[in-house]
Amino acid sequence: VSESGKSKKSNTEIATGVGYFMAFLSYMFVFIYGSFIMQSVLNEKTSKIVEVIVSSIKPFQLMLGMVLAIGAVAITQFGIWIVLMVITTTFAGSMIDYQPNAEEMEMIKTAVQEDNQAKEMVTNILDTIYSLPIGSIIGLFLFYFLGGFLIFGALFAAVGASVDSLQEAQQFTLPISLPIIASIILMSVILKNPDGGIATFLTMFPLTSPILMMARIPFGMPPWWQLGGSMILLIGGILGALWFAGRIYRVGILMHGAKVNYKILAKWFMTKQ
Repeated sequence: VSESGKSKKSNTEIATGVGYFMAFLSYMFVFIYGSFIMQSVLNEKTSKIVEVIVSSIKPFQLMLGMVLAIGAVAITQFGIWIVLMVITTTFAGSMIDYQPNAEEMEMIKTAVQEDNQAKEMVTNILDTIYSLPIGSIIGLFLFYFLGGFLIFGALFAAVGASVDSLQEAQQFTLPISLPIIASIILMSVILKNPDGGIATFLTMFPLTSPILMMARIPFGMPPWWQLGGSMILLIGGILGALWFAGRIYRVGILMHGAKVNYKILAKWFMTKQ
């Protein structure tokens, strides 16, 4: 196998690893923080605090404020992680350039016979990672994570406002969770053929693009029309999810003791302001 073949294989493996890591990170945090929003809304509803709050502000404003506040916490946590990752990779790069003295070198040669090969392998991995458009990847990661969080966070907030217990919420969380779970299942399609037709559709569809676009980007930036279209559709999905969830939230947040089903949710949605 030629050196160029080895390098291409190494680059593909690293892109696959980076894509899987970022997609799984988005999946995990959208699920975690979405569930946290639902629990927070449910706690406010059952404690009757929300009845006092909605006397001062509109229910939609309350829902949007809660979603944005928890989103800010998530972004802050991601920012801390990014800083730690930059420090770690910088430290790793400086360790590669470290030159031990003669005594230390002799000890290394005695303990590790293949030190040069290991050093070369680590250096190649770091060089490949540094060659990725890190700035663009981080920026797009934050955009798609925030977009996915706002879509699913709004829907989870609507569920929390509609029920009186977590047990009742289970029947409504499954439809919301299906696109998130399907994104993880379909990730292998993106990793095997990031430029295929299925990958293009999944990375433009608003309910799957927040996770699956992160699996595709490390293999190279998609064509501008695909990336731009995906971002526009995601923004449209955010607005649609907030509007849909807001219509259910405004009624459900003040309802207590009612046995809620999909027919009742549809009635709440159609209720005029």
